Amino acid sequence: MNIVDSIKDKVKGKNMKIVFPEGEDKRILGAAIKLKNDGLIEPIILGDFEEIKKTASENSLDISGLNILEIDKYEEYESLVDAFVERRKGKATKEDALEQLKNVNYFGTMLVFTGKADGLVSGAVHSTGDTVRPALQIIKTKPGVSRTSGAMLMLGEKGGKYLFSDVAINITLEPQELAEVAVESAKTAKIFDIDPKVAMLSFSTKGSAKHELAERVAEATKIAKELAPELAIDGEMQFDAAIAPEVGEKKAPGSDVAGKANVFIFPDLQAGNIGYKIAQRLGGYEAIGPILQGLNMPISDLSRGCSEEDVYKLSLITAAQALEK
Repeated sequence: MNIVDSIKDKVKGKNMKIVFPEGEDKRILGAAIKLKNDGLIEPIILGDFEEIKKTASENSLDISGLNILEIDKYEEYESLVDAFVERRKGKATKEDALEQLKNVNYFGTMLVFTGKADGLVSGAVHSTGDTVRPALQIIKTKPGVSRTSGAMLMLGEKGGKYLFSDVAINITLEPQELAEVAVESAKTAKIFDIDPKVAMLSFSTKGSAKHELAERVAEATKIAKELAPELAIDGEMQFDAAIAPEVGEKKAPGSDVAGKANVFIFPDLQAGNIGYKIAQRLGGYEAIGPILQGLNMPISDLSRGCSEEDVYKLSLITAAQALEK
C-alpha cells in the first residue's frame, strides 16, 4: 500500500472538516470536490459564492455538495470576533478584529481555533507569511515548542520514504530550537508509518571537522536526546554516514541511526531547501509539503505553484495530523 492510500485509510469515515480559504481558485475547488466525493474530508470553502460559481462553471466543476461560507454572511461572525479579541489578549480591539477577520486566512484560522474545523489548507494564492502569521497568533505553538517548522515528505519511485526538515520556515535555529524540530519531525514521521531514525545533519560526523557550525548541531543532538530519550536520534552526521550503511559503520560505529536514517534534520534553511530540491529534481523524489509542525492544531501551507493533486495530498496529511491531536 502506498503512502497516500495509507493516509486515506486513516482519515476515511472520520468526517474531518478542513477549511480552504482560497475557494475561488480552481485547484482548490477541484481538490475539495474530489476529497468530498471520495468520502475523505468535509471541506469548508471560503470565498464569494458568485466567484466560486463562476470558477466552477468555467472548469466544469460540480460544487453542489460543497459547504461554501461567505464571510460577510456568516451568522456567527460576532462570536468569532469576540473569541479573536480574547485570544489576542489586549493586542487587538473589537474594531481591529472586525476588520482583520475579513481576511480569509484569519477567518479560516479562527474556524479551526473554535473547533468548527479540524485544520486549514492555504497558500495556493497567498504567501507563506499570509498563511502562517494567523496560525502563530491564534493557534500558537504547542507547549515545549518555541518555533513552528516545515517538513517535506519525500517519496521515491521504488518505495523509499523520508522526512526532510526544516525546509520551509526558519532561516537559522539555535541548538534548543533545532532539537525541538528534531523531536517534532519524529512525531510527523510516525503519521506516515515511518519508524523514525533521526539524523542531525552537518558537514562533520562525530567531530571529524572542528567548527562552530558542527558543534551547534552536536549540541542540538544532545538536547534532542534529553527531550526525547526514547527516540533514535544521532549526530552531528554527514548525509552519507546517515544514509549509507557501509559509510555509517565506518564513520559512526555503534550508532543506532547511522546508515539507517529516514528523518533528516538540516542545520539551516539554505541546506534544507537545497537538499530537498536536489532529491526532487535529480533524484526523482516526489516532495509533499511543506507540512507545518509544532502548532496546537494543523495549518498547512501550499506552494503557490501547486497542482490540484498537491492540494489533495496535503489536505489528507492535514486531516491525518488532526487525528493525532
